Amino acid sequence: MHRQKVRALISLLPPHHCVIIINMSVEEVTQKTQGLSVSENQEGQTVLSNSKDFNLKHPLNSKWTLWYTKPPVGENESWSDLLRPVTSFTTVEEFWAIQQSIPRPRELPLKSDYHLFRDDIRPEWEDEANSKGGKWSFQFKSARAPHIDDLWLRALLAVIGESIDEDDSEINGVVVNVRRSGYKIGLWTKSVDQEPLSKVGAKFKAVLQLEESDKLEFFAHSSANDKNARPTLVL
Repeated sequence: MHRQKVRALISLLPPHHCVIIINMSVEEVTQKTQGLSVSENQEGQTVLSNSKDFNLKHPLNSKWTLWYTKPPVGENESWSDLLRPVTSFTTVEEFWAIQQSIPRPRELPLKSDYHLFRDDIRPEWEDEANSKGGKWSFQFKSARAPHIDDLWLRALLAVIGESIDEDDSEINGVVVNVRRSGYKIGLWTKSVDQEPLSKVGAKFKAVLQLEESDKLEFFAHSSANDKNARPTLVL
């Protein structure tokens, strides 16, 4: 069933277009994501309304919510001020409609983040579903940044298609961070159990198309505030 869903996702992959990537301002990103929904708005419109390709629905196993963290513009802004949900979806078609409606990672301003999390889990260490878990992560330096949009899409497809942890359901969400030093993609898990996490990490490394010499690292959320923390797993 999981493999069939992944094939359905890939079969609905929109055609590639040659585009010039220009970083958007915070205001532009906010405008593009403001009010995005798979439910009808006051005009009866949704992100699915203008496409002929979304008549059939392929349900996913979970509801997923896309979150956006905007860059801080003032010293007094808290994390909760910067983080907001964009929209939720439950089908393959809704995912593609949203994906085609929002800026790509390379278009986001510095210090922005996208988070895609299962059900009603918030992308915060303190969330009950995350508190006993951690994350696999890899930072792509500037030289490899041109491929970040494709790699982020691969990560999204693997997560919502549940091809990484189809047996253990370890995954809570996936995150991309946009920073001056490069882009970081992280896979958040519900536990720190090394046996299932090693399997998940190996598949995630393949999804990100990393070389054998590239080091994928796992950190427990409990060590998030420790600047000297070392990874508990490295692949």
